[in-house]
Amino acid sequence: MKQNVGTVDRVVRVVIGLVLGLLVLTGQVSGVLAIVLGIAGVALLATAAIGFCGLYTVLGISTCPRKAQ
Repeated sequence: MKQNVGTVDRVVRVVIGLVLGLLVLTGQVSGVLAIVLGIAGVALLATAAIGFCGLYTVLGISTCPRKAQ
């Protein structure tokens, strides 16, 4: 897999993922919303960790800096 998530994008994903996780763990949200936000938080943390986002591939987006040729 070619990385398509840049550094700034990764930091934003980690911050949002942690905030969503904290909302779920502290009970600020509950029910179906908690499940959806929990899954979204885990997905954001996972894509930040591996540096690859499948949705970016489908949409043709890359936030990684281009390497000089």
